[in-house]
Amino acid sequence: MKLTGKKIAVLVEADYQDMEVWFPIFRLREEGAEVIVVGTGSSTSYKGKFGYPITVDASADRVHAEQFDGVVIPGGWAPDRLRQYKTVLDFVRKLFEAGKPVAAICHAGSVLVSADLVRGKHLTSFTAIKDDLKNAGANWEDKEVIVDGNLVTSRRPDDLPAFMRAFISLF
Repeated sequence: MKLTGKKIAVLVEADYQDMEVWFPIFRLREEGAEVIVVGTGSSTSYKGKFGYPITVDASADRVHAEQFDGVVIPGGWAPDRLRQYKTVLDFVRKLFEAGKPVAAICHAGSVLVSADLVRGKHLTSFTAIKDDLKNAGANWEDKEVIVDGNLVTSRRPDDLPAFMRAFISLF
């Protein structure tokens, strides 16, 4: 179990992409990680785009980057909400700046844009936010998964196996 002793946050908000939350949670637990579901604080539970509920373990204003070894940011419509919370952006930025793995899939790149982490980075995302990433200074490419330093990005749920292999390999 590669991640025994590691503590990893999975960010959630309303309308998260169900598979992009649950697949990483199960894979990380399978590798021995302690997974903490972190919400914005607007609720104690959220429903995904397809209605699957999740209960949060903590809110972003109650956690500190120093307590974690990495973070997964799922897509769906949740990133549009996540990016509006300074505590979420600060949390992601501090993890990134500490060299800890930061994984963003699908629309989650918008959180990276708002946290000012994409300038000069090579990454991918769902095509709908490609221009946003490019305009924020990213080098965007349509690939299953891209690793640039401690940043892992992927496009969509079909990419989840490669996305999680790449994220886990950073540990």
